[in-house]
Amino acid sequence: MVLTAIIQIDTKGLLLRIFIPTAVLSGGYLILGHVCNMPYILLFCILGTFTLAPIELGFILSASKKEYGAYSLKSAFVGQEKMAWWKAFAIAFVFFGVAGLLSAFVAPVENQIFAGIRSVVLQNLPAGFDWTDYGYLASFSRPVLVLTCIYYGVFNVIVGPVTEELFFRGYLTSHYEKQGPLTPILITVLFSLYHFWLPFNNIFRILAFAPVMYVAYRKKNFYISILFHCICNLFSTVSFIWMVLG
Repeated sequence: MVLTAIIQIDTKGLLLRIFIPTAVLSGGYLILGHVCNMPYILLFCILGTFTLAPIELGFILSASKKEYGAYSLKSAFVGQEKMAWWKAFAIAFVFFGVAGLLSAFVAPVENQIFAGIRSVVLQNLPAGFDWTDYGYLASFSRPVLVLTCIYYGVFNVIVGPVTEELFFRGYLTSHYEKQGPLTPILITVLFSLYHFWLPFNNIFRILAFAPVMYVAYRKKNFYISILFHCICNLFSTVSFIWMVLG
């Protein structure tokens, strides 16, 4: 028998669903990062592929099984409405421009505020944990760096953002028991905080993601947020590849 009742998530359940996957990924990354012999950013992407993404998608599949009687991604699409692709892209691109302004004016201030803490943390970790340490990356052969850039591109532009949007903006937002105007903002704040591996950019990340996530929630179309997330990550990925290989 196919069930159609939406299984609501309380606050405790929400927090567990968000922070269990990232704790598994971050813990594995921290432990293996001390012994691995590959670029740490490549290690992170591999771990994300086999821990974070499967766990988050697993929550959606399990919920769909309970709600619809079969394993699928249906639970991530609850309440979603159709929108012309060009409209979704246009909205996403506008907010990408806003994010660009924030990266120019807010991110540098935040980086300065947390520069001391960031320096202390990184001093107690191997050099590879700082993804902007291009001198460390230069110690690897070019084939390894090319592989790193390719894998990072696929994970950071497609696998990661699509999975996270299905999970956060699709499944969690629609199933959280306390629905209201602040729901997408709360989910966005938790989404930012769950980035244990990038803990010093929360102000920028919240300000950049909150407006577009609110619009996606109101428009009932999280393809807007998927496109926005992918575009943002594409920009950062191209910048990374240029610095590493250019």
